[in-house]
Amino acid sequence: MDAPVRSFVPTWVVHGSFYARRGYWQPFRKECDALSDAAAREWILSEIGSCHHVKRHQIRIEKVASAEAS
Repeated sequence: MDAPVRSFVPTWVVHGSFYARRGYWQPFRKECDALSDAAAREWILSEIGSCHHVKRHQIRIEKVASAEAS
């Protein structure tokens, strides 16, 4: 039996912080699968904003790197 064919989408590691409700910057580290670092940044802005109810200008992305390079 042949193995299933999978397309390769790189994994990105994103480091940054967001402004928490208690008045401090909460650091985060997230991994996501995306075609480019720009797509990974967009996903992080969407994910953090949705989960923590913060606006995009309250999210600081410090580093986006390929998971293989980390």
